[in-house]
Amino acid sequence: MELHGALNDFKRSQGEPRRFPGERRSTRGLFSGLDERLVHVAPDGSIRDYSYPLSGLAGVERSRFGLETDGDVRWFDADDVDQRYVDDTAVVETTHAVGDATCLQYDVTIGRLHLTHFELERGDELSGNVSLHACVGFAPEGRAGRVGQLWHGDAVEVHHDVERDFLAASTELSATGQVPERFAELLASEPADFPRSPTDDRYEEARLSPIAMCELELTGSTPSATIATLLSDDGDRAATLEHVRTAVAEHADRETVLEAGRDQARDRLPDPDRVGDGGLSDLRALALLRASTGARIAGPEFDPFYRYSGGYGYTWFRDDAEIARFLLAADRRLALGLEEWHERSARFYAETQLSDGTWPHRVWPYNGALAPGWAHGRLEGGESKEYQADQTASAAAFLATYLRRVDPDDGQVRETLAAAVDGLDDSLAADGLPERVQNAWENMTGRFAHTAATFLEAYAAVAKAPVDDALAARARERARTVYDAVDDLWVPERGIYAMRTDGDDVDDRLDGSTLALASAHREYAALEDVDGERLDRLVSHVETTIDGLYRNPAGPVEGLARFEGDPWRVRDQDAAKIWTVTTAWGAHAAVELGELLAASDREESAAFDERGRDLLALVGPGGPLRRPGGYLPEQVFDDGTPDSATPLGWPHAIRLATASLLEASGSPARADAEDRAPLQD
Repeated sequence: MELHGALNDFKRSQGEPRRFPGERRSTRGLFSGLDERLVHVAPDGSIRDYSYPLSGLAGVERSRFGLETDGDVRWFDADDVDQRYVDDTAVVETTHAVGDATCLQYDVTIGRLHLTHFELERGDELSGNVSLHACVGFAPEGRAGRVGQLWHGDAVEVHHDVERDFLAASTELSATGQVPERFAELLASEPADFPRSPTDDRYEEARLSPIAMCELELTGSTPSATIATLLSDDGDRAATLEHVRTAVAEHADRETVLEAGRDQARDRLPDPDRVGDGGLSDLRALALLRASTGARIAGPEFDPFYRYSGGYGYTWFRDDAEIARFLLAADRRLALGLEEWHERSARFYAETQLSDGTWPHRVWPYNGALAPGWAHGRLEGGESKEYQADQTASAAAFLATYLRRVDPDDGQVRETLAAAVDGLDDSLAADGLPERVQNAWENMTGRFAHTAATFLEAYAAVAKAPVDDALAARARERARTVYDAVDDLWVPERGIYAMRTDGDDVDDRLDGSTLALASAHREYAALEDVDGERLDRLVSHVETTIDGLYRNPAGPVEGLARFEGDPWRVRDQDAAKIWTVTTAWGAHAAVELGELLAASDREESAAFDERGRDLLALVGPGGPLRRPGGYLPEQVFDDGTPDSATPLGWPHAIRLATASLLEASGSPARADAEDRAPLQD
């Protein structure tokens, strides 16, 4: 996002109770892009790239489309609009009401190419010749200045240095440049109109602008046209021009655009008949966030200036590895054919591991390079505690499961996993708990129950993996050590495990991340018995945490808050916001604990199973936390307004895995037993 757009949004959004001024939101609209480009289609039909983390290319920064008749341009707006995905594809259909006429817009992103097709169904008000106006602002390499345009007759090129962005159309195209906002306009109290007036007294600025103003005819008995944008960094102008010209000519009608989307979906997504109710929406959301390396961004970047957060368009090894594990579990139950996804995840983790066996805070998904972060303590000198050890544990747990379930002979993964255990050991204190580190929510340091849970699960997973006997025995012993030490975090007065200890202080707030203890103990139970007292405490902890974090405000939503007293991004709301990830986590923890209890013939099992189903329904199809397109936003306000990264990958993966467990034939415990058993058995 360049500064012009951020400042305009800041002016438009100031004083709104549910918007954070200056952000580039995706809480409304739908995304297209199952390859290396991610394009958002807003309700008004405007398109914008969120592609940089996935491809290293910035692309379209802003746009607007409209129809001209009799010299009057009617720009599309967000009113009287219907938007949906076409069938099981990532093709976005947007229906615009233009007077008494209807204009259908279809958007699909294939590789680095984005196609936007318009088809007009006339009304009495739109007679005679109708032309399409497209105002598209690019930001090659994220630049708004020192950008130039080349006009190739039937195509426009916007360039800075390496990145070159092209626009072409299926019908005759006329183009010029449009001057961006000047300093006085940026400083004015009101936002500048977009597109702006074409009158200007400096003709050369049209060539030195990132904004292309285009007009093209809609042709045919049902007037239509296709616009294509293509992002490039290969330096071969002639080949790229030929590519975009050929692409737009071959997709000049609605059916060819739709068929391109169908072919892409067949190639990139599993058979929709295999995934169950809502599963395809989860997989589509996760595919949208995935780079060609296999790594995923946490969510589309809505805050590139770090105004209200630390950014979201990066790969965290916690989120990504948890997603990878949940996908592996769902794939085993539903036979989704995601082997290539699992393999690329394992390869990416192997290639990005640090020399000490740990993983950094976050990296760029398209190339694995270190990304800006605030928890790169392992890369800094001194004894920094700004390190999130749970990320290394999550990556290790996935790699161990990958060896056990996908490729036990993968030598590179074996080496990576052995080094990861060294990294975990280095963060394990003498008392059996992880030392002082940052937490999963990245907002405090201490010794956390969630970090301990991830260590327990990782060590148990390694102990079951097809690794050498010495490593397996070492991991088993470490798992037993952490298992014993977990009780040091028990708070008898509240019947829960503490969020953290901070020196001699015990922070006994309820924390959704501590629900990870349920899955960790179920993993450990495949190695050794979980004793009755521990089961009693887990029952109390999970029950108390879900009950205490559960919110059912006077509005359309309900679910779990992140932790007790969470103040983040609440605006003028009195209480903590509801989070989809903790709601889905609560569902998964309840089901996992139910299965652990069932294995011990505990009568509480059925109640936790039912609680899990109830929570899952909140993030499932038709649930109050699910948005159009099946998206799960990170957070929602009490009035139902979604906020923050949308869609957020983590809850989609948790929901899919939990639903696949509950929907498995027969008893969930027995249906999932094979998934928990060692490979050699």
